[in-house]
Amino acid sequence: MSNAVPFEITLLVRDTCLCLHAQRAARALARHFDAALRPAGLTNQQFSLLMALNRPEPPAMGPVAALLAMDRTTLTALLKPLERRGLVRVTPAPADRRTRLLVLTEAGGEALKNAVPIWRKTHAAIEAQLGSVQPTALRAALAGLSTP
Repeated sequence: MSNAVPFEITLLVRDTCLCLHAQRAARALARHFDAALRPAGLTNQQFSLLMALNRPEPPAMGPVAALLAMDRTTLTALLKPLERRGLVRVTPAPADRRTRLLVLTEAGGEALKNAVPIWRKTHAAIEAQLGSVQPTALRAALAGLSTP
């Protein structure tokens, strides 16, 4: 078998690539929160989306997609099951009917209310596992990478 790149480079990437390590950590965190939030009937993505809608005024799709770092197509797909369950309602904006507003329903608010204690407990446990890494510094570093 011919290797275009020496195996030492493969090991270097495996051991040092920030993107690979961030992806692995993100997947592990997602699995952890998915399991924790299962009793509340939510996935971690659904929890994040419902939390993003928990505002004084219903937001439009664009700002929510930007906050969650996803495109509108992915956001639309994530909304569908929440709409079917009555947790979210998508309505045209009164000022511009082309704009869609995302409304957290009363049932959606109840789902969030039930999920928040689970999130708090899980989040605290994960922060405790960070050891000497300061959660505030980690969040700041990650936020710095996620802004254009």
